[in-house]
Amino acid sequence: MKTSDELFHPTEEHRLLRQAVIDFARKEVEPQAAEFDRRGVLNVPLFRKLGELGWLGITIPVEDGGAGMDAVASVIIHHELAKYDPGFALAYLAHSILFVHNFYHCSTPEQRKRYLPKTLSGEWIAGMGMTEPNAGTDVLAMQTTAHKEGDYWVLRGSKTYITNGCEGYCFLVYAKVDGKITAFVVDRSCHGFSTSQHIEKMGMRSSTMAELIFDNCRVPESNLLGEVGGGLTHMMRNLEIERVTLAAISVGIAERCVEIMVRYANERHTFGKPIAEHGQIQRYIAEAYAAKEAAKALVYSVAHDIRPDRRNRIASDAAKLFAAPVGKMCADYAMQVMGGAGYCSEYPVERFYRDAKLLEIGGGTLEAHHKNITKDLSKALK
Repeated sequence: MKTSDELFHPTEEHRLLRQAVIDFARKEVEPQAAEFDRRGVLNVPLFRKLGELGWLGITIPVEDGGAGMDAVASVIIHHELAKYDPGFALAYLAHSILFVHNFYHCSTPEQRKRYLPKTLSGEWIAGMGMTEPNAGTDVLAMQTTAHKEGDYWVLRGSKTYITNGCEGYCFLVYAKVDGKITAFVVDRSCHGFSTSQHIEKMGMRSSTMAELIFDNCRVPESNLLGEVGGGLTHMMRNLEIERVTLAAISVGIAERCVEIMVRYANERHTFGKPIAEHGQIQRYIAEAYAAKEAAKALVYSVAHDIRPDRRNRIASDAAKLFAAPVGKMCADYAMQVMGGAGYCSEYPVERFYRDAKLLEIGGGTLEAHHKNITKDLSKALK
């Protein structure tokens, strides 16, 4: 059994990383969060500071320009950023996990040389294209295709609800080659590639979302990632760290909401005493805190066992399945404790309430986690 310090800070490097993220988030992320939520755009200059800090390649080996850390480090960053701006944390996830981490583990040295330096610095913002208008959780139903023409792959189709779609320069895109899911890097220099206007959304508004459009898009042969038909393996491997970092965003939302409701309950007085002394309010605070602590422990525990060479789908699904509703519940409870104040955009709880819902949908719906966990548990019986 790990101690709490071993769980949350397995090394001194992890502890120092957390403190650095906390300092950065409080000083630079929190002051801009409400504004960029209202505007519905990503704060690109602030995002590029993550590159200056070396966090855009947190899981990439040092010899290739990254920080050389692990899934726990990635969870720390997502957790602490989300306490102040979940949308900004989501943009970070789409770049650092959905593109950089995934790309690194299925690319050649030549491909890394072309794409890593500018994505690690933040000069190029990146994302990943998997979801389609008629194929979300059912990835095998995707209809985007690719076929070879000379020295190019020609892609036809579209991807939708793509985080960083507006600002992104390059994307890891999945398409079918003769019915086999295959991965490519598509960037803005590829003829026939375009993106739609920003898709308006309820929450996570400080990250953008758009459609990726491939109109006979010509992708150089050298942008094929791995082997034809190998995309599904890449996708499934990366989903595990994606889900645990999405769960970490939920933990960040939950933790901040608990902090806000406790402070408010001790400052707000009714009937001659702080509302923290009323049993109804105590129930919201206590249950939110207990759920948050459970989600936090589960997410960090799972993160310790996630590595590129080790599959742990059942645990990553379980972490997100449990943590996502906890984030939403804590935001809901905080709003209930604050009453009308919590419902107003003057306070961050209203924003957290909107942001939290996405975690029950993105990166796998709750229903997909139910299916995966039941399937894996049933296999274990055989």
